[in-house]
Amino acid sequence: MLDADRLVADLMTARDHLWDEQSSYTNGRVSRWAGQDWRCLSVRSPGGDKTRTDPGGPGGVEFADTEWLDHMPYVREVLRSIPGPLYAARFMDLGPGVVGYRHSDPKFAPDWGMARLHIPVITHEEASLDLDGGIYRWQPGEFWFGDFSRKHQIQNLGPEHRVHLVVDVLVTPELAQLFPADWADYFNGSDVLYNRPAVATTDREREAARCTFDAPAHLLEIEVFGSLTGPQSQATFSIVDTGTGLAIRSPQGHLFPLVALGGHEYRLVGWSEERTVTTRLDGPRPEVELTYRKGHRSTGLVVPATPAP
Repeated sequence: MLDADRLVADLMTARDHLWDEQSSYTNGRVSRWAGQDWRCLSVRSPGGDKTRTDPGGPGGVEFADTEWLDHMPYVREVLRSIPGPLYAARFMDLGPGVVGYRHSDPKFAPDWGMARLHIPVITHEEASLDLDGGIYRWQPGEFWFGDFSRKHQIQNLGPEHRVHLVVDVLVTPELAQLFPADWADYFNGSDVLYNRPAVATTDREREAARCTFDAPAHLLEIEVFGSLTGPQSQATFSIVDTGTGLAIRSPQGHLFPLVALGGHEYRLVGWSEERTVTTRLDGPRPEVELTYRKGHRSTGLVVPATPAP
């Protein structure tokens, strides 16, 4: 259990601020979509931008604390105790009388290497979550995980606001150790994708990774688990050195920064190992290997590459 009173005290440091509507992030684009009283205060966001209320994703900068966290010592302590790379962390306020629509968030599930954690801060008996047919009324100070790739619906039928701190984190073996023993089979099973820690790269390694290759056009689109095989639209991508790191340049010219995993393999900044790129450019036939993963399942595709001059 967490200290519910300290969570509320930290939350109250932002009580005079008008929170922003929740927004979404799809394939590099942020859009407003909340047509209901469903507002957010971001304490971690892409680039530490306090105006970003979306959960983020590949195609941008690394996640960082926003200035709101400077005034929330206990929340900062709680976040630092979570053993995994933290992505978005948002206070999410569901207004009185709001019933959300039933939906699923396939990106935020352990088989895609992500976990979404909920810490209730302010709630009451008329606020509930329907997750895959189960009705939950999580209480202040509790620390919950939910597989939100399953159908779910939130509602607040009472007269007061309901506020949760919602934290997205990459799944790691260390994160799995937080869960009770009866979850061991789940986290040891084939439906969980674990992420490796990032490694540093040298100037020479980045220089040697630069290349151009053709691949399925959906390579940088992470809304669905696409196929790497079969007839489909192709596009030309490039791996470039931005001066601070490597990035994939899309056919439209947008840069998607990369995180090195070792062995010339890279994942997208802001994303999990659901999608990686491995360069092998020093042989007689330079190539790039693309890998899509879901839990322990994976599909791969090796394509010819042209090293940069």
